[in-house]
Amino acid sequence: MCSKYRFAVRPGMPRDGTTRFSDGQGRPLHHFLGVSSFTEYTVVDVNHVVKVNPAMPPALACLLSCGASTGVGAAWKQAKVEPGSSVAIFGLGAVGLAVAEGARICGASKIIGVDINPEKYELGKKFGVTQFINPKELGEKPVHQAIIEMTDGGADYCFECIGLAALMNDAFRSSRDGWGKTIILGVEMHGAPLSISSHEILHGKSVVGSMFGGLKPKQDIPILAAKYLNKELELDKFITHEVGLKDINEAFDLLLQRKSVRCTIWMDK
Repeated sequence: MCSKYRFAVRPGMPRDGTTRFSDGQGRPLHHFLGVSSFTEYTVVDVNHVVKVNPAMPPALACLLSCGASTGVGAAWKQAKVEPGSSVAIFGLGAVGLAVAEGARICGASKIIGVDINPEKYELGKKFGVTQFINPKELGEKPVHQAIIEMTDGGADYCFECIGLAALMNDAFRSSRDGWGKTIILGVEMHGAPLSISSHEILHGKSVVGSMFGGLKPKQDIPILAAKYLNKELELDKFITHEVGLKDINEAFDLLLQRKSVRCTIWMDK
C-alpha cells in the first residue's frame, strides 16, 4: 500500500474475524462489503481469490469483481434468458447496461431499456438495447402497460436495477403471465418493503432477489474472462473515463452527474 495514502481496504479474514491492516495510529482497518479499494496491495482470504487467464488485462479484469459481472450474471445465470425472449430493464446504469449485455449474449430478441435520462437510449444501443421507454414521456400511461403493449403480453424477463420498491412492483407487473420472471438487483434505497399482487403471483409470475447476479465467483468469473478474450463479452465499452488517484474526486463527480458508466482509477497516473 502506498505510504502516502491511508484507505480502508479489504483485509477480511472471515474464518478468524481479524484484519491484516491498521491505520497510522495502529487502529484496525476493516472491510466494507468485501471490497478492496484504492490500494496497490492487500491480503485476502484464499476463498476470495479467483484465478483468471493471464491474458486478461487487469484494467478490464477489475470489472468482473462487481457491476459488469453482476448484470451479465443476472441475465445469464439468474434469469437464464433464452434466445428469442423479451427483456425489460429498469435503470440503465452500469448494472442495467450489463444486464443488456448479458441478454444480448444470451440471444434475447427484444431488450427494452427504461430510464428517465433520454441520453441512455443511444448509450444502451451499444449494449444491446433495442427499444427505450422514458417514463416522463408516457403521460398518464404506466410503464408496465407500455411494456405489455410492446411485448404483446409482457416481458419474459424483467430486471430492476435502481433500488426503488415502486419500480420493483412495476417490473413485476410488466412481466408476462404464465412464466414471467422478475429479478431484483437494486438495493431499496429507502428501506421500503416490496408489495406485489398475490393475484398476479397466481398467474404464474415469479420474483427473485439476486446477489452478484447469481454467479459463483471461482467458477464463473474465469468463464466471463474467457468470454471477453473470445470477443463474446465486450467489456471495453463499460470504461467511459480514466483518472489518476489524485483526481479521484473527479471520478465521484462524474458518477454523481451520471456522466460515466465505469471510471478506472489508476494508482500510477
